[in-house]
Amino acid sequence: MKAVVLHEYGGPEKLTFEDHVREPQISGNTVLIAATAASVNPIDWKVRSGARQRDVPLSFPAILGRDVSGVVRAVGANVKHFKPGERVLALSRATYAELVAVDDSDVTHLPDGVDLADAAAIPLIALTGDQLVRLATNVKKGQVVLITGALGSVGRAAVHTAKKIGAQVIAGVRGKDLDNARSLGVSDVLAIDDDEAIEKFRLVDAVADTVGGEVAAKLIVKVKPLTGSFGYSAALPESAAAQNPAVKITRVSAQPDPSKVREFADDVRDGKFVLPIGRRMPLSDAAEAHVLGEKGGVGKILLLA
Repeated sequence: MKAVVLHEYGGPEKLTFEDHVREPQISGNTVLIAATAASVNPIDWKVRSGARQRDVPLSFPAILGRDVSGVVRAVGANVKHFKPGERVLALSRATYAELVAVDDSDVTHLPDGVDLADAAAIPLIALTGDQLVRLATNVKKGQVVLITGALGSVGRAAVHTAKKIGAQVIAGVRGKDLDNARSLGVSDVLAIDDDEAIEKFRLVDAVADTVGGEVAAKLIVKVKPLTGSFGYSAALPESAAAQNPAVKITRVSAQPDPSKVREFADDVRDGKFVLPIGRRMPLSDAAEAHVLGEKGGVGKILLLA
């Protein structure tokens, strides 16, 4: 099959598009997906560069990618709920490829009315945002949660989940994006690049952080001590955690949940959740996609197989 292969850690140029890659093997519980698209996520270039090799080590040659949408090509002998020809969606691994093998327990059917290629943008960001709010911050109906990076893909998913729970959502974005953030239907907005605005900001029940770094360190002090929670998906300076021992701090790493992926897909179909696609590129242009993604500002990137 054709796939994008990484033979060693390094820059985007280390990603090579190859024609004769060995097809994935399937077992009794496997769904083999003929991929329509994969999506590019920040974790992909962090893994590619070697920055995450402590917690996400690779064995070379490796294929990157976490999201896949496509059509079932074949199924293992024990698979009961999927059959060849069906449109499916999954959080998986090694998805920068024409064929992706996924455990059947991680796959969900894609509802009619959702574009098959665009659906590849959903799994990782939906699960990260949802689990950030539901599990890491454990925010409840009526509570106030600040979600940073609210206009990013994970941030949008987190806002969506928090609103469905019934929480009061404050969108934390850069000052120039405040008007756009209000379009998310949130209760309030905060400029997270404005130290004066942060200083005046009230205490909240929870912060769901997708930005990390110094922004996270500045906002953790705005969580109610003892009862409040701080969830994050990026990086939190060690000093920030040490200086705020009264705040429950939880890092989220998305775990497969096909029923939740399907819920997000249904909401996309129904117009309840909107995930803008910034760029659609051929799988062979994965290296260029990484360059664009790392520069930022282009939105969600899809690789079309």
